[in-house]
Amino acid sequence: MEDFQIVHFGLAGLGNVGMGVYKNLLKNGELVASRSGIRLHAKRIAVRDVAKHTAAGIPAHLITTDWRELVNDPEIKVIVELIGGTTEAYELVRTAIQARKAVVTGNKALLAEHGRELVALAEKENVPLYFEAAVAGGIPIIKAVREALIGNNILAIYGIINGTTNYILTRMADAGLSYEAALGEAQEKGYAEADPKLDVTGWDAGHKAIILAWLSYGTWVKLEQVYVEGIAHITQADLQFARSMGYAIKLLGVVRLDTSNNIEVRVQPCLVSRSSILAHISGVMNAVAVYGDIVGETLFYGSGAGQDATSSSVISDLADAADNLINEAGTNNGFVPHGQYGECLPVEETVSSYYLRLRVDDRLGVIAAISTILAQHGIGILSISQPEVADEATEADLMLMLHRATFGKMGAARDEITRLDCIKGVPVLLRVEALPGKK
Repeated sequence: MEDFQIVHFGLAGLGNVGMGVYKNLLKNGELVASRSGIRLHAKRIAVRDVAKHTAAGIPAHLITTDWRELVNDPEIKVIVELIGGTTEAYELVRTAIQARKAVVTGNKALLAEHGRELVALAEKENVPLYFEAAVAGGIPIIKAVREALIGNNILAIYGIINGTTNYILTRMADAGLSYEAALGEAQEKGYAEADPKLDVTGWDAGHKAIILAWLSYGTWVKLEQVYVEGIAHITQADLQFARSMGYAIKLLGVVRLDTSNNIEVRVQPCLVSRSSILAHISGVMNAVAVYGDIVGETLFYGSGAGQDATSSSVISDLADAADNLINEAGTNNGFVPHGQYGECLPVEETVSSYYLRLRVDDRLGVIAAISTILAQHGIGILSISQPEVADEATEADLMLMLHRATFGKMGAARDEITRLDCIKGVPVLLRVEALPGKK
């Protein structure tokens, strides 16, 4: 057997991903060692329920309920944080960095909320902080942006970065399910949590978009600066109309520069042309399209969640951390994000085309009233569609495709239209996202 160098690490959290890291290192640890020359050894594992994990076959001598034992062990050089949340996890990561331990985390919410502070602390202490697993599961998007695209200005990133919502929208579009039925199916299959709020409201993707914005532009956008919208209001009417017009509806995380060099960061369900690859990403899969000023368009596709996919990214970070320790490479992890760009652009100033669905009284004068309001706000109409209704019907759906306008103007026009007596229910407003190179 080859004489590999051993790097001891402490694993905090043995949930779905943590268990994946443990079992997959047992499975492929020798492969990692043969490729890197380093054997990764889990010396201590911090959990909340000792009995649960010893019953599952984890050796009792590895387990503790106090993560401080990991940090205080001089043989443990790397801390892997997989406990989730933003309170105890923050304390753990901060304490580990102050103890000069390398840190690997998959905690997107922690980074979105405390990333500025933790990255600054890691730089001060000259220890690396790794977080590949925090965005898009098994897709190596962090490493790609930080290393492979070091010579590029990042012009834009468009990502399907939440598998739960993509599964729901796929099943609604392909099987004709309602939102509620598709969500229930996702929960039955384990693709959605019992409480799916973080996913379906868009905030899981929002946290990831904040991280991608920092990597691309060196700016930690505050949570309150990010416009996030979920998918619960999408119906079969929207999906069918989008298909008829050559579009699919996807929840997109968008990070890009506008023409004034300001930064957009938002998450919204959007109409995407079916001529684009993103329109055909189905099920729980993720895809991230990155546009660089030199390389052009690059696309990263793969499993965005799940035990094996996410643990694969954690193990990759572990191997990098161990290699840096053995070779005394410090915090050499690709380029350091820099702030040479403008401010975060308020969502009201962002520009796109739009799809607007209205439930209206089926009578004369309705379209004229709506058109007048849109014209007053400087918004042109590309097309109007009204599905046929029965002779005795008193209401109908009205679908409008609208010219480019700021989101602020469009929102104001929608709100004014909503106050018309002829409008029934809540209008659905979606962006029509024009991807670079696509019409």
